[in-house]
Amino acid sequence: MRARDIMTSPVICVRPETSVREAAEVLTKHRFAALPVVDDDSRLIGIVAEADLIRDRIPTDPRAHIWRAEGSNVEKEAAPGTVGEVMTKTVVAMTAGADVADIAEHMLEHKVRSMPIVDGSRLLGIVSRQDLVRTMVRTDDAVAADVRRRLRAYADSWEAWKVDAKEGVVTVHWDPPGDDDIAKSVLIALARTVPGVSRVHVVAKGAP
Repeated sequence: MRARDIMTSPVICVRPETSVREAAEVLTKHRFAALPVVDDDSRLIGIVAEADLIRDRIPTDPRAHIWRAEGSNVEKEAAPGTVGEVMTKTVVAMTAGADVADIAEHMLEHKVRSMPIVDGSRLLGIVSRQDLVRTMVRTDDAVAADVRRRLRAYADSWEAWKVDAKEGVVTVHWDPPGDDDIAKSVLIALARTVPGVSRVHVVAKGAP
C-alpha cells in the first residue's frame, strides 16, 4: 500500500502571509492538527501546527495568580501575526510512492500527526493518522472487491481465483498453472497494495 492509495488530495493549506487567526479558524473548522504551508507555486515551504499557533497567545488570568511575584504582570510583546512567522520551516515529507508502513512508523516514532506527500517540492497530498486508521475499518466486502480488481488488472483473461477477506486478512484461492511460485508472489504483492489488507494467504482451490 502506497501513500497515493490513502492520501487526502487536494490539500487544505495556507500561505505564509495567512494570519494566525485565520489558520486557527481553518484548523478548528476541519479538526486538523496541522496545515501545510505553500508558496504561490504550491511548493511546500513549512507546516504550522496547533502548538505553533497557541504559543505565547493565551493570556494569564490574574485571578489564578494572586501570589505571583511583583512585575510578573508586565505586558508581553505582541505575538507574531502571520503563519510565516510561527511555522516550522524544516519539514519531513514523503513521495506518493512511499510505503504506508514507513509513513506510519515515522509518524509514530516522531510523534507527528500528519505527513505531507510531495513531488519534488510540490505538495500533492497529505496522510494523517485518521487516514491510517481508516484503512483498518474498511468492510471485508470492500477489501475483497478491491483485491479482485487488482488481480483482474494483472491478468484479466485468467479468472482462476476466488478472494475472501476477513478483518484485513485476505485469502486468495486459485488454480495455479503448475508450480508457479512467481505468479503466487505476484498475487500476494498485488493484494498487499490494497488499503485495509494486513496479511495475504494464497492457497490452492479445494484446500482447507
